[in-house]
Amino acid sequence: MQPMDHFHYSGRVLYCEGVPIPELAETYGTPLFVYSKRTLLYHLHQLQRAFAPAEPLICYSIKTNPNLTICRLMRENGTGFDVTSGGELFRAIQAGGAPERIVFAGVGKTDREMSEALDAGILMFNVESEGELAALSELVERRRQRVRIALRVNPDVDPKTHVKTTTGKRGTKFGLDWERVERIAASLVHHPRVELVGVHMHLGSPIYSTEPYRAALERAIPLIATLRRQGHDIRYFNTGGGFGIHYRKQEALPADAFAEVILPAVREARCQLILEPGRFIVGNAGILVSRVLYVKESGGKRFIIQDAAMNDLIRPTLYDAFHRIWPVEPPADVPAPPEDYEVSIPHTRPADIVGPVCESGDFLARDRWFPEVKRGELLAIFSAGAYGMAMSSNYNGRCRAAEVLVDGDKHRLIRRRETYADLIRQELEV
Repeated sequence: MQPMDHFHYSGRVLYCEGVPIPELAETYGTPLFVYSKRTLLYHLHQLQRAFAPAEPLICYSIKTNPNLTICRLMRENGTGFDVTSGGELFRAIQAGGAPERIVFAGVGKTDREMSEALDAGILMFNVESEGELAALSELVERRRQRVRIALRVNPDVDPKTHVKTTTGKRGTKFGLDWERVERIAASLVHHPRVELVGVHMHLGSPIYSTEPYRAALERAIPLIATLRRQGHDIRYFNTGGGFGIHYRKQEALPADAFAEVILPAVREARCQLILEPGRFIVGNAGILVSRVLYVKESGGKRFIIQDAAMNDLIRPTLYDAFHRIWPVEPPADVPAPPEDYEVSIPHTRPADIVGPVCESGDFLARDRWFPEVKRGELLAIFSAGAYGMAMSSNYNGRCRAAEVLVDGDKHRLIRRRETYADLIRQELEV
């Protein structure tokens, strides 16, 4: 584990900062999401330092991890918010977010959501279609109000990430086709209520190369110049997020590498830079802790059945995503942790690490070299801070996990475990 992510083995026991994971499991139960405050702030500060010359507005992407405590921590350390729904806007406001530091993205904003954002006085909307632009224009006309927007353009750049998380390629539902943008912008030159102030691009996530950004920026700079010639005061350039993190080894680039590509383009564009990071900040700041229920041999395979499931962390099922997994207290004859989780490791053998949900797709790892474990032992699923709890569900009548924040040698509950009563509460109150 990289030293800047404060999960480490000491005396063959996994710790989060100064707290042993078994202590947290005993206190709060499993499955359990554990977050490191130091790691959250480390990655945020890396972004802030790398992009400091541009004095960017960093809008934390709430969709990656919407926990209110984490959102407040982001706001206290200088971020705005990137929201994609009325619910996320509500969270941003509840976290103390300043409306003038909130950007509203998403392809399917409803009239209610747009009205709520206008009432709040957010900085701008990222407009993704002509239909959305028409609906927003009609809404502000009825309200006798002005609105700031950025046009989200689709640069048709392949970020070489998973097909389900690619958003900047032609043929996805996101953004406006490049050839339509100038025409749409021209129609807004004399609009009495809609002010075009920015250009927005988000290529997808996670991205492990700067080349997609370089290619997209090369297209964006001339576009910004064209929009200014039309008469628009383009003041903001939103390059989105998408920076990759370490899921397997040390495969991700540092923030500095992306800054080296993005900062010159921002200077050339003469715009205020907006970034929308989420995964880069929270991804490696969280783990999911589970407890082994049974070990089963069937059909020539070994299955390690533990109490975390696809409803807790759906990324492996949804994206075939790889997460490092290792015992919290590994046997003495195996490394703690291994340098490479994808090769044969002495004193291990292949296993599928699965959950209790009634789906063959309920797995966290397949054919993974793994040591012998017994009922009751704890496992750690790493890099679970982003799109873990955020995408969790109650499928199979399972209660969502608890969340804990560790700060040095202290820890506190930041989301209690759901109860059976929570599962039916909304049905009893209708």
